[in-house]
Amino acid sequence: MDGSPPGLGRRSSCVKVYLSSNPEDSAVERRALRETVFPRLREHCRHTLGVDVRVIDPFESSDPSRWPDQTVRQQLMQECRESSAGPFFIALVGHRYGTAGIPVRVEVAEYQQLLQVCQQKGIGTQVLERSYVRDENTVPPSYRLLRPLTHAHRPQQSEVQGNIEVMADTEEELRRMFQTAEGLCEQEKLMTSEDANSYYRSALEADLRFALEDQSAEDIRRCLVYVHKIIHATGQKERDALEQMKQDSQARLQVKATPHMRNFSSHQGSFPAAGGICDRVATKWLQSGYKETSANHFPWPVLHTQSDELFISRLCVNFLPGLVASHQLLVYTTATECDPRHGYTSARRRGYAESLCQQLYSDLLGLIDSSITSESSQPSSASQTPCLGASLAREQAEQAELCSILSRLYHVVQPEEEQVRAYVEQAESRCPMVVAGGPCTGKTVLLAHCAQQIKSWLADSDPVVIPYFFNLSINPTLKHLLSSLCYQIAHGYSESSDPSPKPDSKPFLHPKLQSSHTSTFSGHPCEPHFYLGSAPPLDPHHELGTEGHHPQVNPCLTTVRNPDPGDLCPNPDAKLRPADHKPSITDHDFKSHLTFTQLKERLSSLLFHFPSTKRPVVLMLDGIDQTDENHACPIIQCLPSPLPPSVKLILAVSTNQVHILQAIKLHYPQCNTPPYMAGGKVGVEKKVGERLASDQAERADCVYVELKATDRKTRVRMVASLLNSAGRRVTSGQQAILNQALTSCSLMLYARLLHIHALLWSSDSEVTESLLPDGVHSSISALLDHLEEKHSSSLVCRSLSYITLSRTGLTEAELTDLLSSDDKVLVECTEQGEAPLLKTRVLQVDVERLLLDLRQFLVRRKVAGTQVLFWISRHFGLVVGKRYLGTQKVRKEIHSLLADYFSGQRGYGRVKSLDTTNESGLNNTTTTVSATDQPFVFKPLSSSPSSKGIGLVNLRKILELPHHLRKSERWEELEREVMMSLGFHQAMVRADLLGDLVTMLEGESGLPQASLPREGMLLASILKSSACLLQSLPLELSMVMETRLLPYLGVYPELGGYARDIWQERRKRGCGVGVALHPAPTDVPSFHSSLSTARAGESVLVEAAVTECGTVVGVMDDGSAWIWKVPWSEGVELSLRGEQSKLKFVGVKSSSRFILLPTHCYKLLLWDAEGPEMLLVLEEPLRTELGLNVTEGFVVSQGKLCIWWKGKNSVSVFDISNNESLTHFQCPSSVTCLVWSSDACYIFCGQEKGKVSIFDMNTNNFIGVCSNPNQNAILSVIVCEEKWEMACLDTTGTITLWNIEAKIQPVLLKECFGGSNTTKIFNTDYSEELCTLLVCEAHQVTLWDTCEWVLWGQFLAPQGRAFIHAVLAEEGHLFLALLESCPLVFVWRISTGECVLSLDTGANTLLLTLIKAASNLISVAQNGCLTMWDSKLLYAAGLASKMGSGVKDVVVELMDKHFYTTDGSETVWGWNLETGISCSNFLHDCPVEKLCLSPDKKHLLTLSGGDIYLWQTETGQNTQRISGSRATDILITLNGHFGVSLSERALSRVWKLANGVIVCNIHLYLTNAQVSPESTYLIGCYQGDLLAVGLWSGYVSKRFSCTECSEHILAFHTLPEQPEFVMVMDASGTIFTWKVAEETVCRQFQLPSCFQYQLQILQMSSNGNFVLLSTDDEVITILDLFRARLCLVKVEGAVFKAGLDKCGCYAAYISHPPAQGNCCLCNLHGKCVLTVVRLADGLIVGRLRLCKTPLTLVMHDQPCVFVGFKDGSVGVYSILDVTMNDGEFIKSRENLISQQQQCPCDKTLNSFILAARPFTPDREKKQRLDRDELQAQVAFKSQQSAPEKSRTIFSESAETRSTRPRSKAIKGHAAHPEKRQKETASSEDTRRCSIKPRRQRGDEERRFIKCGWEEEGSHSYFELLKLRFKVRGLRSLAS
Repeated sequence: MDGSPPGLGRRSSCVKVYLSSNPEDSAVERRALRETVFPRLREHCRHTLGVDVRVIDPFESSDPSRWPDQTVRQQLMQECRESSAGPFFIALVGHRYGTAGIPVRVEVAEYQQLLQVCQQKGIGTQVLERSYVRDENTVPPSYRLLRPLTHAHRPQQSEVQGNIEVMADTEEELRRMFQTAEGLCEQEKLMTSEDANSYYRSALEADLRFALEDQSAEDIRRCLVYVHKIIHATGQKERDALEQMKQDSQARLQVKATPHMRNFSSHQGSFPAAGGICDRVATKWLQSGYKETSANHFPWPVLHTQSDELFISRLCVNFLPGLVASHQLLVYTTATECDPRHGYTSARRRGYAESLCQQLYSDLLGLIDSSITSESSQPSSASQTPCLGASLAREQAEQAELCSILSRLYHVVQPEEEQVRAYVEQAESRCPMVVAGGPCTGKTVLLAHCAQQIKSWLADSDPVVIPYFFNLSINPTLKHLLSSLCYQIAHGYSESSDPSPKPDSKPFLHPKLQSSHTSTFSGHPCEPHFYLGSAPPLDPHHELGTEGHHPQVNPCLTTVRNPDPGDLCPNPDAKLRPADHKPSITDHDFKSHLTFTQLKERLSSLLFHFPSTKRPVVLMLDGIDQTDENHACPIIQCLPSPLPPSVKLILAVSTNQVHILQAIKLHYPQCNTPPYMAGGKVGVEKKVGERLASDQAERADCVYVELKATDRKTRVRMVASLLNSAGRRVTSGQQAILNQALTSCSLMLYARLLHIHALLWSSDSEVTESLLPDGVHSSISALLDHLEEKHSSSLVCRSLSYITLSRTGLTEAELTDLLSSDDKVLVECTEQGEAPLLKTRVLQVDVERLLLDLRQFLVRRKVAGTQVLFWISRHFGLVVGKRYLGTQKVRKEIHSLLADYFSGQRGYGRVKSLDTTNESGLNNTTTTVSATDQPFVFKPLSSSPSSKGIGLVNLRKILELPHHLRKSERWEELEREVMMSLGFHQAMVRADLLGDLVTMLEGESGLPQASLPREGMLLASILKSSACLLQSLPLELSMVMETRLLPYLGVYPELGGYARDIWQERRKRGCGVGVALHPAPTDVPSFHSSLSTARAGESVLVEAAVTECGTVVGVMDDGSAWIWKVPWSEGVELSLRGEQSKLKFVGVKSSSRFILLPTHCYKLLLWDAEGPEMLLVLEEPLRTELGLNVTEGFVVSQGKLCIWWKGKNSVSVFDISNNESLTHFQCPSSVTCLVWSSDACYIFCGQEKGKVSIFDMNTNNFIGVCSNPNQNAILSVIVCEEKWEMACLDTTGTITLWNIEAKIQPVLLKECFGGSNTTKIFNTDYSEELCTLLVCEAHQVTLWDTCEWVLWGQFLAPQGRAFIHAVLAEEGHLFLALLESCPLVFVWRISTGECVLSLDTGANTLLLTLIKAASNLISVAQNGCLTMWDSKLLYAAGLASKMGSGVKDVVVELMDKHFYTTDGSETVWGWNLETGISCSNFLHDCPVEKLCLSPDKKHLLTLSGGDIYLWQTETGQNTQRISGSRATDILITLNGHFGVSLSERALSRVWKLANGVIVCNIHLYLTNAQVSPESTYLIGCYQGDLLAVGLWSGYVSKRFSCTECSEHILAFHTLPEQPEFVMVMDASGTIFTWKVAEETVCRQFQLPSCFQYQLQILQMSSNGNFVLLSTDDEVITILDLFRARLCLVKVEGAVFKAGLDKCGCYAAYISHPPAQGNCCLCNLHGKCVLTVVRLADGLIVGRLRLCKTPLTLVMHDQPCVFVGFKDGSVGVYSILDVTMNDGEFIKSRENLISQQQQCPCDKTLNSFILAARPFTPDREKKQRLDRDELQAQVAFKSQQSAPEKSRTIFSESAETRSTRPRSKAIKGHAAHPEKRQKETASSEDTRRCSIKPRRQRGDEERRFIKCGWEEEGSHSYFELLKLRFKVRGLRSLAS
């Protein structure tokens, strides 16, 4: 049954093991293995190795009549040997040898010899003659055993028991007869000892010898043998019973001895001694009455112990040890010594069974792992990081294997083979060859055979042969066919031309990064050491987890060559290159997101560039006529015509498909296809390629070969050959019947089916003409009848139904599982009358026997890396469908069962509970099925050594489940569990099926998307835009979806489940970086559509229109029309037939659901887009008379159509239903626009001279006119019938408003001027719902409020640019516009007047127009490329909150879920973290320079234009504004009571936040100043020293200077967790710890002299354990002070920003990834990457690609990162780690899913505007301030006190404070000032001192400190530091 070619099929995707044993004494062991070992082993192999495990136990059934005979067992063993991917044979050898088998067939000579010997000795042979019958149809002739057929319908229990007893007695008598006869033959030397022993062999020995004898060492090493020796197996009672039974039997035999037995006894003395043959015969006969009382009640006699030991020893002493020595057979021997009194008890048996299970599981696991590992040098098909184009590579191998399978069915040489060879060898033919024939004529087999022979035919060249069986492909779509052909051509030419490793080779590491696989953490604690932190590929799954974590690998992996057909022709639109120029085959990935047009161009480019005379290409396409009718002809049109040189094309087409043959003829017009001859003969009279002498003669280059019917003699010889290969033949009478049947039907498949029927005939079978079926389908039905008779009918019916309805076929394991969970099959398999079994399942051996009977027609092939069963001919599926699947209900039921199985709802390899109840006299069966394991991705077992921590893709599920859910019409489950399932998407992407996934989501694969069409389109758009990244890094799908999908969850709440799956997946991993607050999106997912042929590139789209149903129609400059329909696919050309085929279109107009197409001959074609696809020709009777040629426009209302003409004053009215002209209207001047009234009673015609004529349609009369005063042409007329108003827009942009209540005399109400006379109005867009009119002019876009007809606003075009088109977006908050000579679409926000989005259309040409279709906005490019955006997505992206420019600073108030940002403008934004909306704005007079937040989160302090602003965060009140401070920085003390303003050119001051009163002045300007954690000192650098200035006095209290080494202090950092310490670093790279209060210093670390640190990024954690030093050369340097070492984090790309969190747990950095070598245009590949590293071990917690350019990175105490972006938006990213919890952020995002999105324009925005006037001292005070400042500096230098009056200069007087107006919020309520509280503080002594650096510690102290580090390893760094100070007794070093 194995249909795999040699070398491919041996190692399959299944481990199939044959379990051999003696059924008499192994029931307990086998049951234990079935229940414990095999299910566990199967689960391990599926999860870890991607293979299935099946075990065939031939004796599993309790009914011996169902046990297979020796012939079937040998077939099963051979099947396991050939198809198992690992071990294939297990033998359990116990202490009992087993009963000898009865031969099923005995050759005639041997049989007659046995009869003759017995008769000569006087032994009766009646039983032997009665049990065997001669069969002359075997080769050689033999006698076959007559055995009753296995019951198709189970009999009653009593009948079963009776049959078993009768059969047992008969078989035992036959066994004695054979053994007696062979003993006599051996005695007379008529038979050798080996032949004689064959009659004594048990099933166990026979299986062992077949599996192990004369086999290769490789196969023998795949076998396992377990020998169990039992000492004292029989107890005393059993021995006594056996002895007594033996004596009783001998007594009975002496009394009832027959004459032939008496004769036998007389010769007994001449027989061999005891233990010989005679002893064996007698012993067996005497023991016939004994039966084992085991659980299974086996009715077989048991051998005497001595005889068992003899046979067992022959196996264990002679046979098995020889194989162990010669072939390394694995044999395990166990000895069990029993109590002689009790023997081998049940307890000992169970103990042995348990130990056997453990040992066998371990051995099998080792064998399977070693087999799979040794032969998986190539990446597995289920690999989680597949090579680029892995799915196409799989299909290429599958098609090659399929070709090999089909070629082996070529049994008869056909004459057409020579014609194919002649065509292939011909060098000059430029046309294809068509192999035609009827059904079952062998077209497919002929092509497969020729494909195998072409390389031998073209021995002088190296052809690239590509056979493709389209109907057998798992993805029979046109786009996939083109992708596969492109890949195979590119792969074929890269295989031999490229000396680099093959595509199947493993990836290798870049030399520069090979060292990144190791990490170093050892070394001396006092010396600087380096370790390499992990920097893996950008893969969110390669993160830290709680279990099974493996060290990550460095990212720069270089994949080997795998050609990209998409890149072979870099410029598809370019002309063909010269013949001598060939593009190089690159290493890029194959782009699955290429359009149909691009793929077609790539195929043509490949065929023109690469084939040559030395390396031609031969394409062989079969089955194109068996696909969808819509695919057959387009396949032909995709092929180049004429064929390029050195390209051969062979097509197999059925003669019934005339339209396909006609399409071939039309596609190759330069080739003259010979006409068909009568009778279907070939119409080519001369050899292919023969040139005629005359140049005028026609060349027959397009070869048409029709397969002839083979003659009867050939078919007869084929049947005879097939019978002979099976060891069978037929009698002459049967041959005559066969010949007659073969004459009636000439099909080769029919002959093969007759061969199967003939195999069942014996020489005495009566065969008549009526018994033979007369056709292929009848023969298949007859075969099914036989199978139902041999096997159970339900087993056959369900098995074949499952196989037929599966999408890609089924594996044997899947088929068994399905049958085991099928109630219909289980009920029939359960014996009637027997007590219901608690658990039951279909036996694997029963399924295997059925498959053996179908092995000629049901073969294996590989699909997605798994070997599945499939029909060799589609006619079997047709017969099965008609016979078993006749109704839609039955088919739906089978599909539903298959869907349940693949979704995991039904049993998977486990036994099933079957509860049979009989309440109403009927057998009602109810089943209980537990949930099973069928994930999309198998999670690796943590204990598996081969597990990679990623998991294997369940390819079977992703291929089968969607198909069966669709066929069973379970749409809701299909959407929930497949289409909108993250697991399904991950599996598809990781299996390299991204293109198929996109097709499914777009609804192009037949899957209905009616309920969630937009959600599917959104997901498809995101996948397509990220295809390049996902194909190279498939594990980043969750990250891509999270970053791109979250902004639109409010638009599509149905995708909330998808987002929750992403978050839950990250929780399961235990680590990762997630999006807590998404930034404003920069782009909007779009859906592209282009023209379906390359000819569109030669034409330009001149006009386009859209109907209300969304259908778009465009007209090209060549007169062709194209149609795009929803769901969006590629545009198709409008084809006309008959006389209309010559028409050329000159334009297109739309109204309602109708499309009007004027032609070049002035005909008008009308098409109803919602009706049938037919065009209606509108006949205008007065067209010639009135000169009505060019159509200006038309409108439709209530079945009436009005057309107005360009430059004419005539209006034509038509009745659409009757296609007749109703009337004409004449206006005073040329008509420019027209509008209907809502009831279609009036029409309003705008004209060139500023007039609007009103006509009554009921009377067809003119009733009134409106004349504009300026007499400019009317462009648009808007009628509001509720108000009886009409508005007219003219060419100058002026609007006149009329009252038309009296239509006869309209009254002018208003005239509004909004435009200018010098500009042109390009278009208008009116929204009645929004009461808005948009007018687009070249220099501006104007918006009008149509309720009051007032001007809303005017939006000027960018400088140097001009508008060409504009439309309103949904909800009216945005409008879209096109600019001249720009391929982008720009989006303006109306409320702010700023351009918020620029949309890329993907078109490489200029845009033509923008059109609105339903809720979509569509841009139309001149090259026919259409881009569609969902209006809701535009709405969400356009109104997302973001600042005016890039974010420069972020301060966080995380406890209250708020944070604040500044972009350098006058506004500080306050954000709500839960909603992501800006909830407040703080407005200033000047740009904001600095901002800080008080620790209690109540006050926000800002610095703007030298003024200091104090805001209350809750109310938004500006409580203080201090002007004239000339401050450059501001600080707030940690107690939240005081503010500090630092000024470089003036005094720095400390003042109270509550009232602004100055506490003190600081005369020195301290750089990088910080407030001490205890709010005591202001610490900063001054002239190279570090000063601590008291906040109450303003004087220098402490000083730190490096006087000994004369090094300046470069950086310092206060430590909030250790407030008494300050970390200090000087210019030499020495790091000190300064204890400020005690003025003591401890030298901690010395950086290497060559180390370059960066002061601008220097950061320190709050506990002082980690210091961020530098980010140079793609390395981040972090100083670990706790372990006293330098840590290097390897980064992929340049580092842009980096930061430490305050807790010292994580470091985050943003890096620019290196440029892609393949010139990738994917916007994600070039984006920055946010990475979070755990500082404790240097491993990556998670990473995330940012969708835009970042500017700011801020880490907070909570595990989150704030990133400010260049476009003004902010993103917040939560960190999930095993030691932290990001539940707060995730929960807040989950709550937003169920909330309906609210318009940002409707949200309340608190803009806190400054209301208090700034307090500025007068000029005199200013001068005094400057003078005092100068005096203070001089006084400080001379160590004198500063003047006391400077402390009050900056304070406000009580009168001023009482009269100063208070700030008010925009809400309007008054702001109440807080009550000021007086605070007192004790004064502290101020002193200044010069602190010298500490001297080095002594050796004794160093030893103690080192010991302390080791002993106090659990303490923090500063706890140890305190210990140092305490031990040393440090005192002030100043003295």
